[in-house]
Amino acid sequence: MFAAERRQLILEMVRANGAVSLRELARVVQTSEVTVRRDVRALEAEGLLDRRHGGAVLPGGFTRESGFPQKSHLATAEKTAIADLAAGLVEEGEAIVVGAGTTTQELARRLARVPGLTVVTNSLLVAQALAHANRVEVVMTGGTLRGSNYALVGSGAEQSLQGLRVSKAFLSGSGLTAERGLSTSNMLSASVDRALVQAAAEVVVLADHTKLGTDTMFQTVPTDLITRLVTDEPPAHDDRAATELQALADQGVQIAVAGANGNPGGDQVPASRRAQLPGPRRGQHPANTLRSAPSLNDQPSPSDRPRVADLRRR
Repeated sequence: MFAAERRQLILEMVRANGAVSLRELARVVQTSEVTVRRDVRALEAEGLLDRRHGGAVLPGGFTRESGFPQKSHLATAEKTAIADLAAGLVEEGEAIVVGAGTTTQELARRLARVPGLTVVTNSLLVAQALAHANRVEVVMTGGTLRGSNYALVGSGAEQSLQGLRVSKAFLSGSGLTAERGLSTSNMLSASVDRALVQAAAEVVVLADHTKLGTDTMFQTVPTDLITRLVTDEPPAHDDRAATELQALADQGVQIAVAGANGNPGGDQVPASRRAQLPGPRRGQHPANTLRSAPSLNDQPSPSDRPRVADLRRR
C-alpha cells in the first residue's frame, strides 16, 4: 500500500472513531507501528489529526465519542484481559453497579458465573450478557434509551439510583487522566455515571491503555474518588501512558495491569519493573487493596504490599 493510501485510510479511521491507537492502525493498514507513527506525524503536520498518547485523535484537543459498532472493534484483546482480571474483584453474594461500555459488557459476561450476585445497570448490553445467568439478579434503571451505546440515561435513570447502596461500581469511559479522572464525551452519560458512583462504596475503573492521558468534555469520576484502575500494559513506546499510570498511583489509585508478564490476570507487573504503590486511603480496609487475581481476598502482610508498574522504559 502506498503512503498516500495508508494515510487516507488512517484519516478515515480516526474520523470514524474519534481516537485510534497506533497498534490498531498498524493492524488495519497492515504495516508496522513505526511506519504508522510516521504517517500520523505527516497528517498532524497538515492539521488533519493530532497525535495523542500512543494513538491519533481528531484535532481540537478533546476527542468525540464513537458509536458502539466502532468501539466494539477497538482494543478487543485488551478489553478481554481487563475484564478477566476485574471479574476477580467480585465476590459471591455481592451487590454491584455496572455502567455502560464495551469493556463493562465484557466484564458482565464473566460475572454470569458468580452465584448470588445482584447487578444494577443502565446498560442494555450488560443486562443482555447476564440475562440467562440463573443465579444473578439483574436490576435495570429507568431512563431514556441512548441508542449509540444502548444505555439508559436522563432523569429517570438518575432518580432510580437515589437511595441505592452497593459495594462496588464498575465504570468505563472515553478518557482517564490523573489531573481530571475519568471523563466521557456525552453529558447525559456523564450524569448517570456520577449517580452510579454515589451509590457505591468503591469505584473500579476499567480502561485500556489507549484511554490513559486522554481527556474528554465531561468529568464523571474525579481521581480522588477512584479506588482502583484495571488496565492493560502500555506498549514499550507509549511513555506518556506509563507516566499517567504512575501519576494515578501517586494520587492513591490502586492499579492492576492485566496480562503483565505474559500471564492474563496474573502478577500486576513484571517483577523487574515494580514500584511501591501507596497504601489504602483513609477509611479503606487493607483487604480492599488490589493484588494478583488468584488472591484478591487474602489479607496482605506488611511485606506483601500491592505494587504498581513503573512502566517507564529505561
